[in-house]
Amino acid sequence: MTSAPPGVTKGKNTFGWMLHEPLTRKSSFHLTSSSVSWSQPSSSNPEGIGKNQFTEEKLGQAEKTELDAHFENLLARADSTKNWTEKILRQTEVLLQPNPSARVEEFLYEKLDRKVPSRVTNGELLAQYMTEAANDFGPGTPYGKTLIKVGETQRRLGAAERDFIHSASINFLTPLRNFLEGDWRTISKERRILQNRRLDLDACKARLKKAKAAEAKAAAVPDFQETRPRNYVLSASASALWSDEVEKAEHELRLTQTEFDRQAEVTRLLLEGISSTHVNHLRCLHEFVESQTNYYAQCYQYMLDLQKQLGRFSGTFVGNAESTSPPPAAASPPAVAATTLPAVPTIPVVPTIVGVPNTVAESVLNPNEVKPPASGTRKARVLYDYEAADSTELALLADEMITVYSLPGMDPDWLIGERGNQKGKVPVTYLELLS
Repeated sequence: MTSAPPGVTKGKNTFGWMLHEPLTRKSSFHLTSSSVSWSQPSSSNPEGIGKNQFTEEKLGQAEKTELDAHFENLLARADSTKNWTEKILRQTEVLLQPNPSARVEEFLYEKLDRKVPSRVTNGELLAQYMTEAANDFGPGTPYGKTLIKVGETQRRLGAAERDFIHSASINFLTPLRNFLEGDWRTISKERRILQNRRLDLDACKARLKKAKAAEAKAAAVPDFQETRPRNYVLSASASALWSDEVEKAEHELRLTQTEFDRQAEVTRLLLEGISSTHVNHLRCLHEFVESQTNYYAQCYQYMLDLQKQLGRFSGTFVGNAESTSPPPAAASPPAVAATTLPAVPTIPVVPTIVGVPNTVAESVLNPNEVKPPASGTRKARVLYDYEAADSTELALLADEMITVYSLPGMDPDWLIGERGNQKGKVPVTYLELLS
């Protein structure tokens, strides 16, 4: 009985010997009566190499080429940069535009490459409503005057908010989007190519390993040419065929290794560019903070100006309201009035000097020359910080205690305040009078 060579089994046809399995994946022998031919699949076929290699790696049936530690650190740093940039971008968009419907609308306009229509800010809309309400109630009434003043401040706040959103979008959000939609997409594309090159390389390594093992096994079996039937003429032994397969596998391995090294270098350069991305984002972050600082500084100044205006005029409004209200009934029982209306602390007033009606009022303009009354001064707690507008006013700090009193002919919105050796006018609305 003639023995079969390695990888060859007895066939049922008249030719006798035939291969029972291919030497490599998608490889085959073509046996004829005069020769043995070899066919090799293309190494560029990812379906026959990359996908099978990927599946075997997932199943734990194939070895994997590991990247060096520095390259892995670059990959981890790039992934972290991408993830945190996305989170910062999304939350900044929420900060600048809390309305999710408005954010979706802006996103659609941006994708359609169309200009986003101008949108009224909440402050500007509130200012519009206050102005319309003041015109309806009467711009000359105390309430109408206050509505106009507050509405004007809200309009200025809304305009400052619009400028801040515009500046932050250009100087901060746009660079972050450009990184995610530009640089990061390029990095992701090159990483996918590198992954395919690595799969091809590992598949070639596995093929070479199998070919060498089969060559060694065939070399240990005697050549079958001396024992084959006379009607078969084979051009080469099984050992020679496996040697040829090893040479082809080694050549293919060299090519795939070169392609992998080249792609790894390209990807490495892109990943190292993440450092320059951090520098660019740092500069944009400084610009964002500067825009935000200017915005809040403007808002603070606007509110401070409004607070001073209301401090100067609110007492006049109250006085007018009291003058237009009907006088209390003379027959009202004192007990009922005491139970329904809380006791309101009164401001001590210096008695008017007969014959000099205007000198005291003029002296109010120079509080340092005014002497407190012998009795009737009150203690007051400061509610808010107040910055003196001129030398006749007294600067205040929140929660401090001062002594206050009034003078004849003074504006009812103001008192004379004393703190140690310092003296000056203070607005009533900034104080809590203590009984």
